Amino acid sequence: MRRRDRHERGLRRPLLPYDAPAYRTRAEVFDDEVRDAAERLEPRWGRAWGRIDFASEDVPPSDPTPWEDGVPLGRVFPSELGQPTRVVLYRRPIELRVEDGHVRSLVRDVLAEQVAAVVGRAPEDVDPDYGTSG
Repeated sequence: MRRRDRHERGLRRPLLPYDAPAYRTRAEVFDDEVRDAAERLEPRWGRAWGRIDFASEDVPPSDPTPWEDGVPLGRVFPSELGQPTRVVLYRRPIELRVEDGHVRSLVRDVLAEQVAAVVGRAPEDVDPDYGTSG
């Protein structure tokens, strides 16, 4: 098997160094935002929510639930058969609803809404900063 080296100049290298901010994809940055928001709520609500997994996906599945109007920003999948409760935030719908730089506040709000559904409280009780754009 031959390596692609047509002009005998050596192997190609990445366009950006690995430590450059632009090297990370938008999906990786979004995953970090979800992780940070969940870690922010965990000290206060970790015991109340029990075993829960936080995840992100690019888009929601094409089969909306009957009570959803439009495209959901996140969903809670209840625990079943020994699997933990799963909270999923959808990256593309969230990115399309915010201006540049405000993804963090919407991720925080959507996550607060989903955790509130799990613990049976209002989003404002789960996150005191819910609804603020700061």
